Amino acid sequence: MVRVSDKNNPFQQRIEHADSKEPATMQDNVVSNSGSNRKIKYQQVKNILIQRIMSGEYPTGSYLPSESQLVKEFSVSRVTIRLALEEMQKMDLLNSRQGKGHMVKSMMARQDLGRLQGFGEIMAPLGVETRSKILSVEQIIAPPNVAEGLGLKPKSEVIKTIRLRIAANINMSMDVSYFPLDIGQHLIGLDLENNDVFHLLETELGIEISYADIIMDLVNPSEFVSEHLATPMDDHVLRIERITYDLRFRPIDFEYIYGQPETQQFKVRLPRW
Repeated sequence: MVRVSDKNNPFQQRIEHADSKEPATMQDNVVSNSGSNRKIKYQQVKNILIQRIMSGEYPTGSYLPSESQLVKEFSVSRVTIRLALEEMQKMDLLNSRQGKGHMVKSMMARQDLGRLQGFGEIMAPLGVETRSKILSVEQIIAPPNVAEGLGLKPKSEVIKTIRLRIAANINMSMDVSYFPLDIGQHLIGLDLENNDVFHLLETELGIEISYADIIMDLVNPSEFVSEHLATPMDDHVLRIERITYDLRFRPIDFEYIYGQPETQQFKVRLPRW
């Protein structure tokens, strides 16, 4: 792959001296031996490499350019490159193989089951931008299992939303959510594309969230889920059924979360007694 020369490298042109508005090269800043500057440089290298992974330039299973190639491209020291690569390994984006280099791993949402988190909170440690695409919003008669889960009378109406959860332009999961009318009607007027529902419930609607009950299983995706998650209908997706409660133990959100198994990971601490 051909890269632009150092003189025209836009990555270098974005970096400025602390005491000047003139652009500086990566090498100029590293030579200063400033610990803070070196930290800035490896973070910038790391961020650009992550962007390339997310854009598909370095797809899952491929190898990054060698350390020597990266040193030459970014005009930084080998130490800076290694710091950037070590950070990406800590984020579990790379798998280093002796003699082969750094292989790109698939992006994975890791959720601690001991803590209730929204999608944005789960992905935040990766430094990845997240957003949602709203596929539908409607007021419907609650399916029997939803009405029961939300503690509503049979044939009660609810607000149903379907959203794709996207990280770095990758469709990570699909959320099918049901809310009681008094909550859902207010919620759909808020920015559901750029915020977690938990965040909006707490900050905009003043609802304090207590806990959630979760059931996980593997299911064949419907045609709708298959289309949006790029998973064949004869394959399996992970389905999470989650009912969230407020501090008064009222169920406020019943949802199904669908995701490809290879993009989801969970951890939980289990006491002996």
